Amino acid sequence: MSAVKSAEMRKTMEWEDNVRRVVPYVAGEQPKGENIIKLNTNECPYPPAPGVARLAAELDCSALRLYPDSGAAPLAEALAAYYGVKKEQVFVGVGSDDVLALAFLTFFNSGRPILFPDVTYSFYDVWAELYRIPYRTCGLDENWHIRPGDYRQPNGGVIFPNPNAPTGLLEGTETVEEIVRANREVIVIVDEAYIDFGGVSAIPLLKKYENLMIVQTFSKSRALAGLRVGFAIGNEKLIRYLNDVKFSFNSYTMNLPAQILGAEAVQDDAYFKEVRDKIVATRERAKKTLSELGFTFPDSSANFIFASHKTVPAREIFEKLRERDIYVRYWDKPRIGNSLRISVGTDAQMDALTAALGEILEGK
Repeated sequence: MSAVKSAEMRKTMEWEDNVRRVVPYVAGEQPKGENIIKLNTNECPYPPAPGVARLAAELDCSALRLYPDSGAAPLAEALAAYYGVKKEQVFVGVGSDDVLALAFLTFFNSGRPILFPDVTYSFYDVWAELYRIPYRTCGLDENWHIRPGDYRQPNGGVIFPNPNAPTGLLEGTETVEEIVRANREVIVIVDEAYIDFGGVSAIPLLKKYENLMIVQTFSKSRALAGLRVGFAIGNEKLIRYLNDVKFSFNSYTMNLPAQILGAEAVQDDAYFKEVRDKIVATRERAKKTLSELGFTFPDSSANFIFASHKTVPAREIFEKLRERDIYVRYWDKPRIGNSLRISVGTDAQMDALTAALGEILEGK
């Protein structure tokens, strides 16, 4: 190769030197087709509240020519009323992932490492890498619980899910408050994506701690994963800072239908509780059956079960279920490589799952 061609080739590659490179988050599979049992992404197995379908059918499409309310006022007002806070304490985003990503960008800028569990939602380290935020993981104990003492070290912020994902374990309000109280000089984010299925929200602690922010989602208990609705609640100053970053990034993030339909989902509290209770009942029933099949798991307070079999490797079970068009979640990662996260579906779906597991295990 001539020196000229070599120099030209080097120049054509130079643009890559300044590309921001990250290892992206890998979402669960979204298989298509009939007769698939999809228990891998913790979606709600039931439809949204009846009023959501009604309002969707009645939506005035001529309004779509206009930009939506940049603060998602209809939804923010509904959430404020539901949770007993001021509208100025509510931030609405396009799914809780959007809310959390903006929170990382807004609050984790000290240069000190932020802290989160070693086994947790796998988007946290992705956002940290994306925004060049140093981080340190704190190991869960042998029973998959957070060690509050680990969060007393110097840090630039703290985030953890409660209940945790993928373990499903809930930490008590006392543990949450212990961590918040020990970190008053930084923002502590409690990711409550699964709180509706068995826990008590930390929202009441907002009256005591201005450094606390609670994040929740409509993708699980409110059956609106397809609309992408998430929100945060915190003190007014904290939410104002978050909005400043959002409006510097993209003012019109949440579309009009999501605002209107999301507000309707909040207002139908009876339906929300009915669906939540059905999922919890199915989860408890599935725990019993899985235990009888030889699985062990933490006592989940979420809409999934994090199960390991005593003798058959998780990867093998995962692959054999997939052959039967039953999808669960598997990660080939340290500490969790022999576990499967099984979303709670309908009773019929869980019966099909456990029947398939019985066949797989019988052949061993």
